[in-house]
Amino acid sequence: MEIEIVEMAERKCKFILKNSTPAMANALRRVMLTDIPKMAIDKVEFHLGSIDVDGKEFESITPLFDEIIAHRLGMVPVPTDYGLFNFKDECVCGGEGCPNCEIMYSLNKHGPCTVLSGDLEPLGSQDLKVKDEFIPIVELADGQSVLIYAHAVMGTSRQHVKWQVANGVGYSYLPRIEIKGKVSSPEDVAASCPKKVFEVEGGKLVVKRPIDCSLCMTCVEETGDEDSPISVIGDDTAFVFKFETDGSLTAQQVLDKATEILVDQAKDFAAQVAAL
Repeated sequence: MEIEIVEMAERKCKFILKNSTPAMANALRRVMLTDIPKMAIDKVEFHLGSIDVDGKEFESITPLFDEIIAHRLGMVPVPTDYGLFNFKDECVCGGEGCPNCEIMYSLNKHGPCTVLSGDLEPLGSQDLKVKDEFIPIVELADGQSVLIYAHAVMGTSRQHVKWQVANGVGYSYLPRIEIKGKVSSPEDVAASCPKKVFEVEGGKLVVKRPIDCSLCMTCVEETGDEDSPISVIGDDTAFVFKFETDGSLTAQQVLDKATEILVDQAKDFAAQVAAL
């Protein structure tokens, strides 16, 4: 199994998985969706009662139920550093909660205003501040206030979708396009392709962007179906992968972690088979 990077940005990636099988491609997809660990807010503490700010009294109340605010905070992407944090049940604190397995955020806002994700302040390094700062949480009217302490811990989306770091994970067979004969109307074929895979050079049809092909077969239909000089097939040993991240991890970190987990799962499965 080989990986060829086509595009690598901070939050999105496109790559080709070569010398593989549909089963392995789907296993990689499922690992990206369900097994990548990340930090997410899991416990939220709300202050109840009045809050005095410079002599003005605010009521600790919002238009939304506390449960809805807690759910919204849980979906805010939290920076994840595998070198700093581990799973709570694997921590030296025995699951009690400590700086090795938990990030604590404070949120203290007074109306009238819109409370945003960027208002979450980490109790510690500013490197742990959330990157998407403009996610709306709740609208506060005059006299309303919110004082919250939120605890983020490590988990995977097998427990809850708030721990899902990769989204839009999908793959398709790598297209194999061949022009085996003369194309009578190359301009019409090039224009008919919705993905603009072809170009015309010197009066001949040329395949310029094969990886963009969606296997729609429009080019084959344009040139006569069964008698078409164009052959388009999907290679079931190579796959074009695309995915994005929520910002908790970079796309490179997600890909590295996914392959690491897949290798460990394969070794564990091989050991179990050998033990039978």
